[in-house]
Amino acid sequence: MLQIQRLAAQTVAIVLSGTSLNVALDSVWRRSRQLSASERGAIQDICYGTLRHLGKLRAVLDQLAQKPIASPELRNLLLTALYQLEYSKAAPYAVVDYAVECAAQFGGEHVRPFANAVLRNYQRRRDDLLANAASRDEGRYSYAVWWIERLRRDFGPEAERILEVGNRHPPMALRSNVRRGSASEYLHRLQQAGLGARRLDSGALLLAHPVPVERLPGFGEGAVSVQDSGAQLAAALLDVRDGMRVLDACAAPGGKTAHMLELADIDMTALDADAVRLQRVGSNLERLGLSARLQAADAAALDAWWDGKPFERVLVDAPCSASGVVRRHPDIKWLRRPSDISEFAARQQRLLEALWKVVVRGGKLLYVTCSIFSEENHETTNRFAARHPEARFLGGMPGRDGLLLPDDEHDGFYYALLQKE
Repeated sequence: MLQIQRLAAQTVAIVLSGTSLNVALDSVWRRSRQLSASERGAIQDICYGTLRHLGKLRAVLDQLAQKPIASPELRNLLLTALYQLEYSKAAPYAVVDYAVECAAQFGGEHVRPFANAVLRNYQRRRDDLLANAASRDEGRYSYAVWWIERLRRDFGPEAERILEVGNRHPPMALRSNVRRGSASEYLHRLQQAGLGARRLDSGALLLAHPVPVERLPGFGEGAVSVQDSGAQLAAALLDVRDGMRVLDACAAPGGKTAHMLELADIDMTALDADAVRLQRVGSNLERLGLSARLQAADAAALDAWWDGKPFERVLVDAPCSASGVVRRHPDIKWLRRPSDISEFAARQQRLLEALWKVVVRGGKLLYVTCSIFSEENHETTNRFAARHPEARFLGGMPGRDGLLLPDDEHDGFYYALLQKE
């Protein structure tokens, strides 16, 4: 338990210094190969939970510490301990005892009384501390203030619900590989394996409770993939058919690439600027028994990869703020800055301008983000369409004109389907 406390606190510190949680955890796993699966799971839970509720935890700790805590290690240790006291099933006495012991390792014996007093006071004064924390937006919602204000600007009174949903645990949805069997057939396999699930209107399968992929029947043989039900809409919207030349311009990790290949026999080119992440696309396709032309390249730099032959379908799953998937990546709430959104929007415009050139006349381009910020969505596509009178928006988009807000069935996404006339 002591090692779990220490490594969780160190991981949170790495994230808050500017590193994504996935990268930070990978670094911890490489340095601590002796950790068991259960220990890794405990560390991961503490890190995700602390970052998910960081605004509230910070507001509580600021009340308990009468002056700023100079040591980042000690501060992050206390934040992770407060998370466990409030949200985990761990015995409170064990959380306090191990945190105090770990504090001594970080800051010396003289910090023991301080760490002990902070955590014991939290237990005694919990209700008042939480009420005071909720009096400020960051403490109430556990998002940066600029993020809260942006959502209020874009969504008005609905912003509160969006913020609340983003702090829940995400659902786990599956996509059956129709080349191996229908969704109904796979649903029966889940039931036989004792896994509760239901089929959504989109055809996705939603598990009653998330499970490790090893428990999914036929996962290793390519019968099924894990993919958010909102993300599964892309392949159907593009309406790919046998023989088409198709481009997935920002393909990694490959879920949408694979889905299109499952639905039709197409000539697929999968690009990604990150060669390492592109390897994951290849691994996913191999597991599913599918193949595509994989190329590491910046999709906007046409001279680096395009042979001049146009595509009938183009998917632009654009890099974005990922504001629609924060419950899967709570570190995003604290790593993003307001200036990042305009930078993403500029990059998205660059991608659209370049990739529109590779669409054949009569062909379709689907623009997708996992953001819910208007600047990356409607504002981006409207500016693009204003410059291109030959670009026609097609109807039938999900949600509110293509915007899917996160709920209990799917994450947040934006879809815009354009046809070149």
